[in-house]
Amino acid sequence: MTEPLNERHCIRVEKGSASLATDSARALLAQLHADWAFEAGDAAIRREFRFHNFHETMAFVNALAWIAHREDHHPDLDVGYNRCTVHYSTHAAAGLTENDFICAAKIDALLTQAD
Repeated sequence: MTEPLNERHCIRVEKGSASLATDSARALLAQLHADWAFEAGDAAIRREFRFHNFHETMAFVNALAWIAHREDHHPDLDVGYNRCTVHYSTHAAAGLTENDFICAAKIDALLTQAD
């Protein structure tokens, strides 16, 4: 049995590495919260998160930063008063790798624990 995405860890991706095939990326996306979606011609995934206020938004951003630091895989963020949009892609592979889905799953798990 394959380990769930949120229990896996990112691996180092060297510049010029291959990105995931579309079918593989779609299979991994299906394991995430339904709000994650492809963007940039399937070269990235994104999800927008909404919060009640700035404090909750920044608490989320700080928790996300901790995950990114631990996994050494960092998203692009668009942050506003009560929202944060997370964009994942692997720049070294010029597209998606399993690392993007691992980190997205860890964020999903983080929010599940907060409910």
